[in-house]
Amino acid sequence: MPIAPDSHPAFGSYADPHRLVTTEWLSANIGARGLKIIEANHDALLYDIGHVPGAIKLDWRNDLNDPVTRDYIDGTGFTELMRTKGIERGDTVVIYGDRSNAQAAHTAWIFALFGHEDVRLLDGGRAMWISEERATVFEPAYCVRSDYPEVRRDDNTIRAFREDVLAHLGEPLIDVRSAAEYRGAPTRSGTPQDALRGGHIPSASNIPWTEALTSDGRFRPHAELDEIYPALNDRDDLIVYSGTGVRSSHTWFVLTYLLGRGEVRNYDGSWTEWGNSVRMPIAKGDNLGGTSPDSDVQRARSR
Repeated sequence: MPIAPDSHPAFGSYADPHRLVTTEWLSANIGARGLKIIEANHDALLYDIGHVPGAIKLDWRNDLNDPVTRDYIDGTGFTELMRTKGIERGDTVVIYGDRSNAQAAHTAWIFALFGHEDVRLLDGGRAMWISEERATVFEPAYCVRSDYPEVRRDDNTIRAFREDVLAHLGEPLIDVRSAAEYRGAPTRSGTPQDALRGGHIPSASNIPWTEALTSDGRFRPHAELDEIYPALNDRDDLIVYSGTGVRSSHTWFVLTYLLGRGEVRNYDGSWTEWGNSVRMPIAKGDNLGGTSPDSDVQRARSR
């Protein structure tokens, strides 16, 4: 049974304001029937040193990924995960985490792949909850096994694959990594992060995912977000990518739910796949919407 949305006025201008909740709302609704709270962190150990009362730990690496296929779990795996975590199909799921909700947004995107309707993020994430000195507990949540129905994963609507990106070259792409990653600058180890080559996908504009956030980790107002993505206001068919698809899930959340873009897909293979793939065209430097020789693009498309 869905829980009434957070009516905080700061959310009123967003396309789907019910996709966010405040710390006040979550604190007041802890224990409500039909509400499930999930903590999904980059640092999986944080849950053990204090979490929101009733929050279920979800390890996004081990719980959501299939290590054999290098893909996400399938419908059978997701169904079993939901049953194990005690989540019902009609539950309101509120997700929060560290790292400005990057992993939390990625988890929300995966829930969307399986069609779970009511998924929300805690604005400000774990850091906001802790900074306000709200109640935390150490005990893991007790989960009563649910009867979550069998579902299937939809890879066609909000997910993009390498071939989709290749066909999309010349159209709007958003690289949400840092400016240094976009330029192809080496990391401290001397090599581009997670890939043999540095740079970005041709035609991609660089809008780091953190631009959507205020200094305290909350989402910027609608008007400010519009200024961050000005050239994209009239484009519905957008593809976003990052290093491994986590940070770009955050931008997908912003574009889809806060700005109301009609068709946004997350290329979760992202730079790790593209930068390591043979003959995939790349661009380097600072030119927004970078280019690559037409012959390179054509050869890659013809493969």
